[in-house]
Formats: sequence, structure tokens, C-alpha cells
Amino acid sequence: MGHMDHFSAGWVTPVLSYLMACVGSALGLRCTVRALESDGASKRNWLLLASVALGSGIWTMHFIAMLGFSVEGTPIRYDIPLTVLSLLIAFAVVAAGVFTAGYGRSQVRSVILGGLGAGLGVAAMHYTGMAALNLHGTVSYDPALVAASVVIAVVAATAALALTLVVRGSVLAVVAALVMGVAVTSMHYTAMYAVSIQLRPSSVELAGATPTQFIFPLAVVLGSFLFLTSAYVALSPTGKRGEAEELLREVELSTA
Repeated sequence: MGHMDHFSAGWVTPVLSYLMACVGSALGLRCTVRALESDGASKRNWLLLASVALGSGIWTMHFIAMLGFSVEGTPIRYDIPLTVLSLLIAFAVVAAGVFTAGYGRSQVRSVILGGLGAGLGVAAMHYTGMAALNLHGTVSYDPALVAASVVIAVVAATAALALTLVVRGSVLAVVAALVMGVAVTSMHYTAMYAVSIQLRPSSVELAGATPTQFIFPLAVVLGSFLFLTSAYVALSPTGKRGEAEELLREVELSTA
């Protein structure tokens, strides 16, 4: 059995990864609300942005947490194509959930299907990301904990969507983002406790990239994207206000 350390970099990785999960969730949920206030191409773009934000937040959270993951007795490398695939899966599955919620006719169904999509997206991304691990040994999972991790992800994503779509308000928006952040993070660490590693010591060079070569730069890029987009979304006028301004302008033109 390889002894695993989930916090080899100290408290930095869990705190930073939770922060990223919250920022991605806040942005994703905010964009979903904006999508519901608009229609046509604008609605589609807000939903796309919501999916990318949630997907990036989830992925960055996972891999920042993984920067603190080490196994005694073996180096760890990441398979680059699988790591990229895990990011694309996060985008795709979360998008399915977000678009279902955005275009759903019944609110209850939107929230349930949307939460299912987002939750399964977190799980699919997590286990693809784990499949990208190359080490000297085999990784196995405790099925009960794996199931628990998927349930946590789905339930909490559904709760966050319900808070966002059904009860609206700025305080609740923050609560929803924190709930979603807790969801993603607790899902991650539950899934990590499901892991056991059978070491097969070897001096053969492992394939793949070290976390600092590949994962760290990608996390920095996605993290910057999330913060910049959050600033943009926070500063851009909401649909409602924009419509009111247009109406005023029209009234002024017609009376002039």
C-alpha cells in the first residue's frame, strides 16, 4: 500500500482549490441567471459562459487539490491528453446540465436535470482526471465511497441551482456559490479517500508531465480567465436595466 498525502503542500491547496470552486460556481450561476433574463443568441452565450465558468472552476479546483497529492515511494505524472479530455468532459457535461436548466419549461425539472448534469459533470471530470495519473503502481477505488462522491456532487449541484433559479437574491447567490464550492470540494476529497494505491516500485521513467510542467500553468490560465470574466460580468449591465434605458431613449426620440 502506498501511503498517500492529500495535503503535501500544506493548507494552500485545499484553501485555494475551494476558492477556485467558489469563484467558478458564482460566475456560472450568475451567468445562468443572466441567461434566464435574456433570449435568443444572448441567452445561448450566457449559458455557454456559465458552462465554461463552472467547468473551469471544477477542473481548476480538482487539479489545484491534486498539486497537494503525493504518494510515498513513487513520482506522479499526468497523461496530457487525458487531462485535457477531463477538462472537455467537465465543459460538455456541465453544459448539458446548464442548458437543460436554462431552456427548461418547468422550473422543477430544470433544476433536477440541471443539477444531475452539473453533478455528473463534476464526477466524470474527476474520474477522468484520476485516470490521467501515472505512477508506479495501480490505483483502485472503494465503490461505496465512489458512489457517495457522485451523490454528493449531484445533490449539492441541484441545491445550488435551486437556490439560484428558484429563490433569487444577491445574498442567496453568494450562499449558492459557497454551497456549490463545498459540493465540488467535498466530492473531490470523498473521491480521493476512495483511492487506494498498490505500489510496484520501479526505476522506469514515467510517461506524462509533472504537475508543475503542465497542470500548474493550465490552472493559472483558467484561474485568470475566471477572475477576469467575473469582473466583466459584475460590471456589465443586467438585461433589465439595459431594456429600461433603451425604452427611455425611444421615448425621448419620439417626443423630440
